[in-house]
Amino acid sequence: MAKASTPKRPTRDEFELEELGNQLVEAKEDGDDRTLTVWGEAEKVCGRITVLDSRTRLVHVEKDGTIRKVPFLDIMKVSYE
Repeated sequence: MAKASTPKRPTRDEFELEELGNQLVEAKEDGDDRTLTVWGEAEKVCGRITVLDSRTRLVHVEKDGTIRKVPFLDIMKVSYE
């Protein structure tokens, strides 16, 4: 019996990942709220980017005093609210 395969995260080239990283750094420096489209999640993650942790590769997003940690590679798009 064939095993049900879960969809894999789309692969992106080095240029796309660098551009995404630049957008996240800019968003952190601006301190404005951003909306992140996250792979595998129906709802978008909204809030202010407070920490870009290069060791754990997690992006910390704060909204209403709650911090959510999103894996960098799961972020598909960064946009303004």
